[in-house]
Order: sequence, then C-alpha cells, then structure tokens
Amino acid sequence: MNFCIALYIGLFTVATTKHVVVNWDISHITVNRDDYNLRRAIGVNGKLPIPPVEATVGDTLELNVHNGLDRPTTIHAHGLFQTNNTHMDGPAMITQCGIPPGDSFTYHYTLEQAGSMWLHGHLAHEISDGLRAAFIIHDKPGAELYHYDKDYLLTFEDWFSTEFADRMYHTINPKEEFPPPKSYAYGLVNGVNGNITQTLNFEPGKTYRIRLVNMGDINSFQFSLPGHEMYVIEADGEYSVPYFTDGIDIGPAQR
Repeated sequence: MNFCIALYIGLFTVATTKHVVVNWDISHITVNRDDYNLRRAIGVNGKLPIPPVEATVGDTLELNVHNGLDRPTTIHAHGLFQTNNTHMDGPAMITQCGIPPGDSFTYHYTLEQAGSMWLHGHLAHEISDGLRAAFIIHDKPGAELYHYDKDYLLTFEDWFSTEFADRMYHTINPKEEFPPPKSYAYGLVNGVNGNITQTLNFEPGKTYRIRLVNMGDINSFQFSLPGHEMYVIEADGEYSVPYFTDGIDIGPAQR
C-alpha cells in the first residue's frame, strides 16, 4: 500500500511539471521605442521589447541563446538563487566566458522559487541597449498564498537616444562637455513610451495582482494608483511581510 501511494505521488509530480524551451537569437536591430528617436539597439528574434518568459515552480527552463552580435554576450537570470547551478548564472568572466559572436550557448534552470524575475545581458552594458526581458515564475496551481482575479505585468525601462558606448565615450572623454549631451532617458512602460502604454482595466469588487519590474539601467520609477491603496505581497522575488501603501519607489533591478 505504501509503495502504491509513493508511486502515485511520484507520477503526479512528473505530470505537473514541464520542460520549457525558449530560443533567443540576439542581434542588432533598428527601432524607435520612445516615439522620438530611431536608433540601433539589441533585440531578440528581431524584436524589441523582448516578450516575457513565463514558467511555473518545478519546471525546468532551457534557454537557447545564439549570439548574432559583433561582440560576446551572456545572459543573467536576475533573482534566481541558482542553487548548485552557479555555472549558469551568467556574469561574464565570473561564472562563464562570453558567448563568442556567431556561437551559441544553452542555459538550464531548475525553477524552485516563485516570483517576478528578469533576464538580461551581463556584458558591456548590453542591458542598456535593450537586452532585457521579464521572467515570471508562477506558483504551482493550488500553492498560491494569495488569490486574485487577474495578473498584470508592468515593466519599466530607461531608454536613451544613443547607444551605451556613445554615452560612455562622451562621459569619460575629458575634452567633452559634462554632463554629456542627450544624457536624459525616456521612460518606457511595457516596452513603449509611458504616455502611450496600453490602459489597464479594473472592475469594482475584483482583486488584481500587479507585478512591477524595473529593468532600467540607472533610473528609479514611482508607481501609484491615485485614490487607491495597494497591498504589497512580494519584493525582489520573495513573499514579504504584507503592508498597505499608496505609492511605491522601485529602483533599478527591483521587482
């Protein structure tokens, strides 16, 4: 009898987990993300913004990365504990060499924690030129600590009119004026100018989870819903002591 119960549990566990495969072909593209400036950026599969990656606790994620850039790159899964998996963490020249131009590398993640994470380049500030995407790990069905009617994701990015390499040159060159020209950033929400971001619809009597992910380079963002309080339940991918607030300051890399 005990053997049958154990076998049943084992089969159920296998059946409720998935092997998620995501393919990223990283390359330079030309885009207008802020509704003002057409510039070169780094995209995935020819697109920006990069679509969010979603999976569930217990899943394994296979991220196949092909480097179509003219320089090395790596990908960091920001927020994952990487228990016994640090060789997949991504910081260039710390846990791995950069993926050479024209070459490929596969990241393997066993997802043991739920929360709002993100994936981004971890070499030569490629994050600043667009190599960043939200990474959402959902609780297993029935294991959620909180129940809600709908789940919204809002990503925040600071977006400059020129590439990082150009801004760095003007910043460190003693012959250039300081601060550098065009050193301000536009604020992007869900990949586009915040003034034209799609409206969120709320219905009275329903509960909504709003995931805030600051994928910015150097700028913080403030978020509020005028006339409403929010109930904070998670910070940086970990369930927190819940509390009410009427506004949230979210710094770079915070979720």
